[in-house]
Amino acid sequence: MCRNRFWGVIGAGASIYFAYLAYIHIRDADFLWPHTWWSTLTYAVWAVLAFGLLSETRCWRERIFFALVFLDLVVGLVFLLWNSAPLNYARHAREAVFYLWILAALASLTTLARPQEKAKV
Repeated sequence: MCRNRFWGVIGAGASIYFAYLAYIHIRDADFLWPHTWWSTLTYAVWAVLAFGLLSETRCWRERIFFALVFLDLVVGLVFLLWNSAPLNYARHAREAVFYLWILAALASLTTLARPQEKAKV
């Protein structure tokens, strides 16, 4: 992401999309996650992928982005597995996921900036 601006834009776009989906859940008071095996498997695979990408990053800005994405997916996975989660916990988790996706979008946009090279004398 730090070397190719295209991936920074893609990461920001995907994060904004997922933040929007989280906002829709909050707006509609749909705080509970679906407890299906397919959703759980999907979250688990994406969480493992995001965790793996943490070790493949080239700069600290990428690490922050993938750490936020990983944290976001772990929160979702926990609430997918927790069938008897109290509604207020689920609501707070939905709100946390919304804010984490926004932070991930901002972190992804920071990868668009290139550090200034020092002038050679």
